[in-house]
Amino acid sequence: MAAAMDPEAAFTANEYYFEQGWADGLPVIPPTPERLQAFLATTDRAPDEVLWRMEALGRECTVELAAINAILAGCRPEYFPVVLAAFEAVVDEGAPAIGAWQSTTGGAPMLIVNGPVRQKLGFNARGNVFGPGFRANATVGRAIRLIIANVFGLKPHELDQATQGTPGRYTLCIAENEEESPWEPLHVQLGYRPEDSVVSALHIRSCDFVDNRHTEDPEAILFDLVDTVCRTGVLVRPQQWAILVMGPEHAQQLARRGYSKRDVQQYVYEHAGHRVAELAKVGKDGIEEPIRFTRPATPEEQAATAPDTWRPYLASPDHVLVVVAGANNGGVSTVVQPFSNRRKFPGTALVQSR
Repeated sequence: MAAAMDPEAAFTANEYYFEQGWADGLPVIPPTPERLQAFLATTDRAPDEVLWRMEALGRECTVELAAINAILAGCRPEYFPVVLAAFEAVVDEGAPAIGAWQSTTGGAPMLIVNGPVRQKLGFNARGNVFGPGFRANATVGRAIRLIIANVFGLKPHELDQATQGTPGRYTLCIAENEEESPWEPLHVQLGYRPEDSVVSALHIRSCDFVDNRHTEDPEAILFDLVDTVCRTGVLVRPQQWAILVMGPEHAQQLARRGYSKRDVQQYVYEHAGHRVAELAKVGKDGIEEPIRFTRPATPEEQAATAPDTWRPYLASPDHVLVVVAGANNGGVSTVVQPFSNRRKFPGTALVQSR
């Protein structure tokens, strides 16, 4: 095997792909015709089937184009049905249709994998779940980003208008740690069967860790999460959603004290928000939409808004998404800040293999 390898040819191929603008700054795998056929053989869908069309740009993604970018990303052929489901979930969630891919906010699609496909294909749901080291997570998430850039032309300094962006724009794909979760997994909560393999998608802006191993008080842990959910820096418009990726230790602590997933959602809903006076300190106060900053509030609007008026962060408990992921070795969770699209939360799709 070693004798058949040609490192110089691989280097030359990658230089060519970099020059064409088909990579994301990292090395890619050349999509040979033989490799492309191996990917297409994993699905019953026709190569020319259109997965989605962006009318504003007049560009569309076919099954074949998705396969080419999955190869570039380093996927194995058996990952391709997950890539297809991931792309469908991203479209289902609604971010592409409202221009979120090219927004100055610089968000990224976050993928959550549930069901038997996690173990079958080696998706990481435990330690370092947001980090590197696992091919399935890394390459499936990267495939979606390469589709966005290569198929739809949404590249930095061109149609992509992100002011700063986020590291999640390279790849952001996790699996739920269903085995160590005290609650039903996300896909079952959303109406799928436990034996279904499902990808959920959300357009997100940032991931903020919550390290709390200092207390056994469930409300202290929950309020630490709430404080991170509604930090003023993420308020651009009235927010309606929050994503809690809870480490197993935090989830199990809460469950032992009698908290269901619904109880967690209810607590976050009731406690996430700000007084108008707090919003005024950062220039994000207003009247009907307290964090709108397209224009200053008029004197009349300011007079009608009392400093102690409570402005809730969430529209309902249903707008809190709770997922359990990570290692059961410390009191660490992550609050993921979504980019509001007002359509669906989250987008979902079944993984369907041939």
